[in-house]
Amino acid sequence: MASEPLLDLSTLDLTRSVIPASEIDRVLPQTGPMRMLDEVVFFDRVSQVAVGLKRVRHDEFWVPHHIPGRPLLPGVLMIEAAAQLCSLVQTICLDLTGFLGFTRCDETSFRGQVVPGDTLYLVVKLVEQNRRRFVSQAQGFVNDKLVFESRITGMTF
Repeated sequence: MASEPLLDLSTLDLTRSVIPASEIDRVLPQTGPMRMLDEVVFFDRVSQVAVGLKRVRHDEFWVPHHIPGRPLLPGVLMIEAAAQLCSLVQTICLDLTGFLGFTRCDETSFRGQVVPGDTLYLVVKLVEQNRRRFVSQAQGFVNDKLVFESRITGMTF
């Protein structure tokens, strides 16, 4: 597993949306509080690398319950956010229709905390793919600090 960043975020304009929420809504089935991906700020179809973000809000459903008085974004929701970005990239790169599901995560490490008010930048790179299955490397960053990394596998159902 890479401990080096998959992409140098400082070289990108992270304020420019290349895939807005409205387009994500058309591709991903998750809605409401389970939609963990707010927008995509970088997408390179050739290298199959994307950067998305999740703005961690103070009013999210987990805040009062996941460590009352010291809310921490659960690791499983960080992975879900990355899996949603992986699915979006796979869907667009292969022009797929239908449901893509998250089937496993491997080599996962959590290296930092994510709290309300943070912006979680998600970097994913497809490393294996066909029309039925995909594998991606995923990393999450807050304030230029790596907070998690994982290898995410999904498939078309």
